[in-house]
Amino acid sequence: MYELGNLGSLRITAKPSALFGALALWIGLSAAGAWFGLAALPAIMGGLAAMILHWCSELIHQLGHAWAARRTGFPMIGICFWGVLSSSIYPRDEPELPANVHIRRALGGPLASLLLTGVGFALLPLFRPLGGAAWLVALFFALENLFVFTLQAALPLGFNDGATLLYWWRRRAQAGVPH
Repeated sequence: MYELGNLGSLRITAKPSALFGALALWIGLSAAGAWFGLAALPAIMGGLAAMILHWCSELIHQLGHAWAARRTGFPMIGICFWGVLSSSIYPRDEPELPANVHIRRALGGPLASLLLTGVGFALLPLFRPLGGAAWLVALFFALENLFVFTLQAALPLGFNDGATLLYWWRRRAQAGVPH
């Protein structure tokens, strides 16, 4: 585990897999740029820019969770990057919490990502005339925030916000708690 520092009261760490994930993203995104017709250097630099924007989007998504968690009174204590994703870290000794707290915390990330999606799509017209790598990176940013960081909340994949939401919505329903 690598210590990356603190952001406010959040301890930021990364597992070694995050380094490999970053490299894989850079290579994959560079290859995608070449597939879209970019020359080697613009494809490599565009891939690097897209990879950096991916990690910034991942961080902002987690900060959305942190903001929501703080508002519930049960804050996060850290963010851990791994692979090409990250996890919210909560205190090990956290008491049993009601479903509504878990739901509110889980929705914070997708809501922050929805805001980034809006920014991304609002900026697209500025990048369209530039074409090339700038346009492709801007398009990647908007689409990734829409599909990977926002809409994933609607898909319970077992490890994501959608799985957390489904689990706690079911628990709340079983307990007979009104929506």
